[in-house]
Amino acid sequence: MTVIFSKKCEYGMQAILYLAAREKGNLVSSDEISKVLKIPREFISKILQSLRESGLIISNKGKSGGFGLAKDPSRIKLIDVVAAIDGLDIFDSCVLGFPECSPTHPCPVHETWGTLRTQAYDMLNSETVDKLKDKTLNKISSL
Repeated sequence: MTVIFSKKCEYGMQAILYLAAREKGNLVSSDEISKVLKIPREFISKILQSLRESGLIISNKGKSGGFGLAKDPSRIKLIDVVAAIDGLDIFDSCVLGFPECSPTHPCPVHETWGTLRTQAYDMLNSETVDKLKDKTLNKISSL
């Protein structure tokens, strides 16, 4: 369970990593992604559509169709997936949901959350999909 991302975003990151771990140029069906990652097919289809609309993945229809990365995995950061699915508002808002929370009117966890939020953003912005694909294969093979 994640604290800051939706289930849709978690699954989107898993799908991107799975596509990156596949042989370059091979398209993968949504059925395969659903089965391997244990994500409901209808849900993964919506997620893949969001990722396609954001330009992170491509899709082709037909018998030999499927999904693949739209660009080299070294050019896709995890923050790109977060932006495509959940948006980046979480990095600008109060974790407790107080609309008036700010440095001049901080909530009880404002300073702590600010530090964690910055660390999370920096990690997601520095991690590229190509760096994580081998670890992804190890994780998937244990599912």
